[in-house]
Amino acid sequence: MALGLIPLSGFAMDVYIPSLPDMATQLHTTPAAIQLTLSLFIISYGISQLIVGGLLDSYGRYWPTMISMLAFSAASFAIAFAQDINVIYAMRIVQGFTVAVIVVAKRSFFVDVYKGEELKKYTSLFSVIWAIGPIVAPFLGGFFQTTWGWSSNFIFLGLFSLAFFLIEVLIGGESQKQASPFSVRTILGTYGKMVKTPDFTAGMIILGLAYAMILLYGMASPFLIESRLHLNPHVTGYCALFSGVSVMVGGTVSRMLIAKPFVKKLIVASIIQLATVAVLITLTTFYQNLPTLLLYVFLVHSTGGFIFNNLMSYCLIRFPQYAGKAAGLVGGGFSVVTSILSSLLVNFLSITNQTVLGIGYGVLVVGVLFTIIRTKWIVNERPAISENAERSPATAAA
Repeated sequence: MALGLIPLSGFAMDVYIPSLPDMATQLHTTPAAIQLTLSLFIISYGISQLIVGGLLDSYGRYWPTMISMLAFSAASFAIAFAQDINVIYAMRIVQGFTVAVIVVAKRSFFVDVYKGEELKKYTSLFSVIWAIGPIVAPFLGGFFQTTWGWSSNFIFLGLFSLAFFLIEVLIGGESQKQASPFSVRTILGTYGKMVKTPDFTAGMIILGLAYAMILLYGMASPFLIESRLHLNPHVTGYCALFSGVSVMVGGTVSRMLIAKPFVKKLIVASIIQLATVAVLITLTTFYQNLPTLLLYVFLVHSTGGFIFNNLMSYCLIRFPQYAGKAAGLVGGGFSVVTSILSSLLVNFLSITNQTVLGIGYGVLVVGVLFTIIRTKWIVNERPAISENAERSPATAAA
């Protein structure tokens, strides 16, 4: 159940992308106005993760998740039958907040229930499972759009959430062993202590850098494929699928090598990325075609997925007694880093060809490698932060 809900953010973001032109036509508005529905969801989802972690540690995982699944379902049905773009905007913000609650709660679930190597095994699945959303959603959305029109995408989301709500009623329950009293001051203090922990903050930064590689490609690929290479928009969709598969491959390899030395495998993956970027920048100075672009995608995105999976697992189990806060801070923190870095690179580099894309990748890879080398990673035992500065047995086990 918990793993099944982790890709919900990807489905909510990507399933209706094939319907964007039809939505603009049917709602008698501009493409930019429809694209704003994506931005509002991403902003709401990212910021909300910073807030909901503390709430989940105080009020548990179960009931906030149940309420959020119902609210998400209701918002989805409201969008499906809405004729006013402002109603859709409001409901997309609601969807972003409720998805943040659901996803952060389900990440926290694993930290509540499992410890040690078993916990690492499950958290290493997160990015692999998450990649299902960007892979499956656009194709599923294309089928819905062709068969029933744009509103069917949101009916699907509403039914999806409602089905999981009913299953949760039958088999779900509270996973948190002990709730912490709700206090804004305490929550902010805990966030401050986590951010001041060098390896935790470095992990968030690297997660943001690794995901920025994927987002950078997503923002530049339509121009590179359709305008530069003069290929059909369908090719852009298939390349997006290939990008998702590459990330999943990297996450799968990460799970296979889970027992290998932590820092060593991160450095090796970063060096592979750097060598790939150097070779492809040189190559694309003379040749630019679809195969060279797909080489970029596979080699950089698979190693990026490998690094992302390792660091996500590391950060989530760094502070098990603050599972909700840690999950929220990690998700929201790396989303902020990703948004800032990808926007800056797109604006400053003006990615008009694959060589410039390679330079953008290179900047991010150097940032990853530098941060890995400069950070003292606590791999064998991870001291937790607490009011009395003592380590809990659960933390020592993690």
